Amino acid sequence: MPNLSPAGTQVVQNLSNRYGLSADAVTHMLVAVSNGNGSMAQFSHPEFGGSGQWMQGGMTMVSDLFNNHLKNLVNNLCSDIAAELASHQLTQPTGSFQSQSQGGTHCQSQMAGMPGSTNELFVPDPNDQWWPQDLGTPRAVGSQNSTKYAYFPEAHRLAVTTGGEPWVYDTLNHQIGGFGQQQGGSGSITFSSQFGTVDLATLPLVARGNTKVDAPSHSAPVSFDKDPTTVSVEAAANVKGQPASADDILGTIERLGTLREKGLLSDEEFAAKKAELLSRL
Repeated sequence: MPNLSPAGTQVVQNLSNRYGLSADAVTHMLVAVSNGNGSMAQFSHPEFGGSGQWMQGGMTMVSDLFNNHLKNLVNNLCSDIAAELASHQLTQPTGSFQSQSQGGTHCQSQMAGMPGSTNELFVPDPNDQWWPQDLGTPRAVGSQNSTKYAYFPEAHRLAVTTGGEPWVYDTLNHQIGGFGQQQGGSGSITFSSQFGTVDLATLPLVARGNTKVDAPSHSAPVSFDKDPTTVSVEAAANVKGQPASADDILGTIERLGTLREKGLLSDEEFAAKKAELLSRL
């Protein structure tokens, strides 16, 4: 549960006095409404009769289906909380990615509300805003297994972390909509865009944490009408179609080797791409 700021503690105390509820119950509902972007909540607390749901301007459900007094209490409390959240919101909540694993297990990230947004009622948790702060607020965030993603389409950047420092990629002209991760074997990460399914390793790496790395610059969109695994090499030459230099190719191999060390690229994928790159020398 996120920590309340002094402003959040005051709001909880005011609502607790107004509705005759404990501070714990109000805090529980505050977090639930926040996680629902201020428009819905799923809650489970004894002072609200156990589990229930609330939707702004619509449905209120409690375990005691015929307890209209409790329904009205929940609806009024959640409505007041939604108003408080809206008046204290500093940045807009982000969207969420859908993720799928190719090992028989499907998972979906539903991180809408606290992650990526800033509200004065809560003390920011650095684990929820793990990306380099100069990237701003992501349009979408998500997670799968131990991997987290944050997407910044206006800056053409994608931040990825597996628990250590985030790696930042240039998304080129992709419009990213989701991620997939191969379970077992290679464990490679792919993403979906308007070009179909693309290997994450084909994106140029531009930073590790707050440290910039040598990477090709792109002054024009890159075409994906060919094998996407060749894009990072051809982009490394330049967008005018000049052949990639030996330094560009060797630099790309080095970056692919780092991806392999991070577990983002399998040994087989690395060997195949290394061989293909070396053949261009």
